[in-house]
Amino acid sequence: MRGGAVGGRGIGCLAGVLVLVLGAGGCEAWALTRRDAGGPEKTAASYFAAWSNGDLSRMRGLVAHAPDGFVAWHKDLTSGLSVMSVALAPDPVVRTGTDSARADFTVTRNLAGHGDWTFRSTLLLRRHGHRWRVQWTPGTLYPGLKDESTSWTLRNVKAPAVAFVAADGSSLPGGSLDPYVSALDDTYGDSGDDDSDGETSSWAVEVQQGSAPPQRLKVFGGHPTRTIHTTFDLRVQKAAERALIGAPPGKAAAIVAVRPSTGEILAVADRLGGRGAFVSSYPPGSTFKVVTAAALMAKGGLSPSSAADCPSVVVTAQRTIHNHEGTAAGGATLADAFARSCNTTFAKLAVDRLAPGGLADTAAAYGFGAPVLTGAGGSYRDFPDVAPGADLAESAIGQGRVQATPLLMASVAAAVEDGTWRPPRLLPASMLKPAGGDSPPEPHDVPSADALRAMMRRVVTDGTASSAGLPPGTSGKTGTAEYNDSGASHAWFIGFKGDLAFSVFVQQGDSGPKVAAPMAAVFLRSL
Repeated sequence: MRGGAVGGRGIGCLAGVLVLVLGAGGCEAWALTRRDAGGPEKTAASYFAAWSNGDLSRMRGLVAHAPDGFVAWHKDLTSGLSVMSVALAPDPVVRTGTDSARADFTVTRNLAGHGDWTFRSTLLLRRHGHRWRVQWTPGTLYPGLKDESTSWTLRNVKAPAVAFVAADGSSLPGGSLDPYVSALDDTYGDSGDDDSDGETSSWAVEVQQGSAPPQRLKVFGGHPTRTIHTTFDLRVQKAAERALIGAPPGKAAAIVAVRPSTGEILAVADRLGGRGAFVSSYPPGSTFKVVTAAALMAKGGLSPSSAADCPSVVVTAQRTIHNHEGTAAGGATLADAFARSCNTTFAKLAVDRLAPGGLADTAAAYGFGAPVLTGAGGSYRDFPDVAPGADLAESAIGQGRVQATPLLMASVAAAVEDGTWRPPRLLPASMLKPAGGDSPPEPHDVPSADALRAMMRRVVTDGTASSAGLPPGTSGKTGTAEYNDSGASHAWFIGFKGDLAFSVFVQQGDSGPKVAAPMAAVFLRSL
């Protein structure tokens, strides 16, 4: 395998272009124009300059608490993919706090002359004493990488016969969409591994982490003879990508947008890695109260105006439930408790008013456990077999064993807006091929949609999302989902505005109202 290193261009006060080209003798050339400033700008400039010069020791010296495998991570990617040159185009450094900053950047790697691979990543910086240092994670090299053994492969494949394009026929951008397009190509592109004669005409980037199956991230090259129109809307895609910039430093995030009237997936901005927005499941937290509220109204005999006390703490079925940040509201209705996201209300009402089967049936109506035939794969977990009592109380607030993908929660929001749950898809419905014997599920009405539309509107006008800056006409639900015993949380916001539904998810983002909802505001206002 041939090795390579990287270069880049302007960050903060660093301007110009940093490009590294490796020839047969491994000689490196780079140019740096304009003097950089101090603070995180200076550290970022020094880091990119060292990276462009292939100086891994210097890079490591700029990293706070560099892992033992820091050098190996870089060398393994370079050798595994036969990187010949890399160009970096950083955005200006943005200070995210007194002691933290970030520089988002675009990476374009040329892989042994077979093609260019482009995506976005982030360099994180933090003040340590009087010095700024890089807060390096494997996700700096590729979004979503975890701190475990990783192998990279540049694999010979048959040239794709099909080019997948946006709904309007425009070329699809690289980056977030690459793994999804690669998955489409696997099933619909008439491509695959070469015949035994060894003739090859295209290339694919694959990564394997730990014991997980390899993921194909990018297929490029060849001369497609036909095109297939996907459902992607590039205007919506660009807005979603722009909103991801607002994620907290170092936190992986995703935004999925769906057209409620058709189920078409309009955008997938994904920094979870691979096809994380379609295949990775997380506790949905209070966004699941959409489903619980629907069940309470359809099966529990309640209405939005039903009395629903909201104490700060409640004990139900021998389980102590707390509201986020200790909020409380006396004399509340179900609609009030929903707008204020009262855990105590929904946990107690579920135990008192619902059988576990009633909550499970409503979850199934909103897509939990449905076959996922997007065209690019995906997986929804079945709603868990919930026991009465404490298990039901936790499930009602999206905790315990309840899990959902960002795609699933976007489809939940879409079902509320339209009144009908429709299977989300990236291709025309007539093209979708059954997977594993499953045919696409039929669209069907969902319970309590009319009431939920008004309740989700109140979340934005005078509830937990009222200070997020969401544009007029937006409806939604915040979620702060604990994922361990220490109280660490993921951040969610799901919602809709007109014929556009979406989910915003920030892994380890802490607060749905403070983190995910403002990102949704940026997304919608960018449209």
